[in-house]
Amino acid sequence: MNQLFPIFIKLNQVHTLLIGGGKVALEKFQALVANDEGLNLTVVAREILPEFEQLLKNYQHIQLHIRPFKTSDMENKQLVIAATNNMELNDQLRNLTSLHNILFNAADKPDLCDFYLGSIVTKGNLKVAISTNGKSPTIAKRVRELLNDLLPEEIDETLSLMSEYREQLRGDFEFKVRMLNEHTKNILRYER
Repeated sequence: MNQLFPIFIKLNQVHTLLIGGGKVALEKFQALVANDEGLNLTVVAREILPEFEQLLKNYQHIQLHIRPFKTSDMENKQLVIAATNNMELNDQLRNLTSLHNILFNAADKPDLCDFYLGSIVTKGNLKVAISTNGKSPTIAKRVRELLNDLLPEEIDETLSLMSEYREQLRGDFEFKVRMLNEHTKNILRYER
């Protein structure tokens, strides 16, 4: 049963803690920063890849602590992402985040997670998130590639025009929905 509820988080408003400094942590960092370069992030790592440390120098607003994790690192955090291969630390983090009502993700450990980092397609203001319920990131990646190829580059221009049209509509909510549905019913039809 797929019980996931997709949400889009404003990463500049939610303080996130990323624990780890290896390849997986670098991958998670790149996914986060690709969605919001102004994200509110702290990275804590016992050791860090030189290329990861170098990349972080481009983001002066991101805090980096090269040392072991301390419980106090969780203060004022709303999201914690663990990218470590230390199962004991991951279990400790799971317990601490549960205790403090902080959402938790452990890379490659779906049973420990409150949320998953899905595959994302971005075309201007359109963003589509893809999840396989933690079952297969590889399939999510393939679906992302498919959607990226299918969605026209002009979709962002269409979104801007629709936003202008919506602002011009007068009437109650039901009228606006009816008019917008009528106006967009053929917008993404493809010849097969």
